[in-house]
Amino acid sequence: MGEAFLDVDRSITGRRWVGLDPVQERLADALAQSARLTPPLARVLARRGVLPEEAESFLAPALRNLLPDPRSLRDMETAAARFLEAVKGRQRIAVFADYDVDGGSSAALLIDWLRQVGLGATLYVPDRIDEGYGPNEAAMAALARDHDLIICVDCGTLSHGPIAAATGADVIVLDHHLGGAELPRCVAVVNPNRLDEDGSLGHLCAAAVVFLMLVEANRQMRTEGATGPDLMAMLDLVALATVADVAQLTGVNRAFVRQGLTVMGRRNRAGLVALSDVARLDQAPTSYHLGYVLGPRVNAGGRIGEADLGARLLATADIGEAMALAKRLDDLNTDRRAIEAAVRDAALAQAETRGLEAPLVWAAEDGWHPGVVGIVASRLKEATNRPAVVIGFDGDEGKGSGRSITGVDLGASIQKLAAEGLITKGGGHRMAAGLSLTRAQLGPAMDRLSELLERQGAGDAGPADLRVDGVLMPGGATVELIDQLETAGPFGAGASAPRFAFPAQSIRFTRPVGDGHLKISFSDGSPVVLDAIAFNAAASGLLQALEAHDGRPVHLVGRLEINRWQGRQSVQLNLEDAAQA
Repeated sequence: MGEAFLDVDRSITGRRWVGLDPVQERLADALAQSARLTPPLARVLARRGVLPEEAESFLAPALRNLLPDPRSLRDMETAAARFLEAVKGRQRIAVFADYDVDGGSSAALLIDWLRQVGLGATLYVPDRIDEGYGPNEAAMAALARDHDLIICVDCGTLSHGPIAAATGADVIVLDHHLGGAELPRCVAVVNPNRLDEDGSLGHLCAAAVVFLMLVEANRQMRTEGATGPDLMAMLDLVALATVADVAQLTGVNRAFVRQGLTVMGRRNRAGLVALSDVARLDQAPTSYHLGYVLGPRVNAGGRIGEADLGARLLATADIGEAMALAKRLDDLNTDRRAIEAAVRDAALAQAETRGLEAPLVWAAEDGWHPGVVGIVASRLKEATNRPAVVIGFDGDEGKGSGRSITGVDLGASIQKLAAEGLITKGGGHRMAAGLSLTRAQLGPAMDRLSELLERQGAGDAGPADLRVDGVLMPGGATVELIDQLETAGPFGAGASAPRFAFPAQSIRFTRPVGDGHLKISFSDGSPVVLDAIAFNAAASGLLQALEAHDGRPVHLVGRLEINRWQGRQSVQLNLEDAAQA
């Protein structure tokens, strides 16, 4: 296992601190010397396994070098050709989209592209409660009566019956959810997670798959002497979907998000401009803002309001309509937080009673809103370092969502439950999945799911290790250093933001703020005093421990941030953990 970083085997929050291993330490030295990087940045890249000769291209990822050939995905040429056939023939096109950020972004990409070539499209987003996830037979049959082509985005790979019901219309599926042994019968199913794909592009979200289809469409147009819309200007939508869908920020996804953030900063998309203004976002967007500021608001309509609000916001070119939609989504997001808090507290209490050491943590209850069970499952997963499932029942029917931990494939396990007849239906991908079941199925299904997850090692996990990239002192925590570290981003799933330890610090000031948060300032004895904020410190135990420090030195760990206030910039530590020195 190796020595704990700063000898912290069990911190105040119960975690073991882990630094770079010996191979990574040697790589960090080589990066600092050969690539002439600062030691903190070199350590961050070493953690990612970046070699000295790769450092320059890693820090400046170019989409042209990382973009995969769209034709490497099965059915891609066929899908793009049928799409262009509809465009040339001015055929009637419908877009059937999932109700989350990825589905909305995917739909907006198609609608934007079509608008630029002078065509409209019908948007259809199913209601989460009344229709559930993905295509249904009634909706597909109705769309088929009035359209020549239906494009299912972020859904459809397992929708055999509903796609068969689309009599008279062609159907294309652009998706990324785990496929089954058989695919629905339609024109094309483009999905990097089809069972007959090699999995090398399995980290793409649905919006990235749609983007690749549009790349192929533009390529086919060029062979005929025509020019398609500017796809680089659409990367803001791909970036938003990639981060909000918690796709791994590796490979081409890094380039998608890096370039997409640049595009978003130009404020050319009406929906994102309105949403940023409503959210009072007064700086250039970062991946954090995509995941925690903009994404939840886009999702709010699909969770507890009108399912198509998010997609309509992202697709509109009218700033007035965009502002009205953004305000509505912002209000719904406020309501969503209140609903989520109530369900979260009840679910955690129920899970604690059942026990948090099992391979699966789960909770189920009558009346829990299906729009928040996924978020609550994420909270349970984070609190326990276990896969988590949360289910809300309406009468005899339960709808639930699950979230997994690294190394445990939840989507495949839930799909196996469906194949065994233990649940009504279910599917997803490695880290997230959804399911429907009856009340009678609940106990047997959760027992079987726990068994399947235990085989993958879910029950062996203790409190998550806290990975630390290195040591800093308050005087070294500068705005310039943060700017350097940002070049290793964007940060998110599979690419955690750099985390540094400040050893043997003296707490100079503490003050509880908000709902259980804590502000502190600390120093190593030099004139430099650094501010920090620990969110949810009361729940984690940090508030009680640091307020009672009694002058004893403490090790502090967190992520460096730039705090902007009234036009001024200062460095602040987002404090995540602490230990007695």
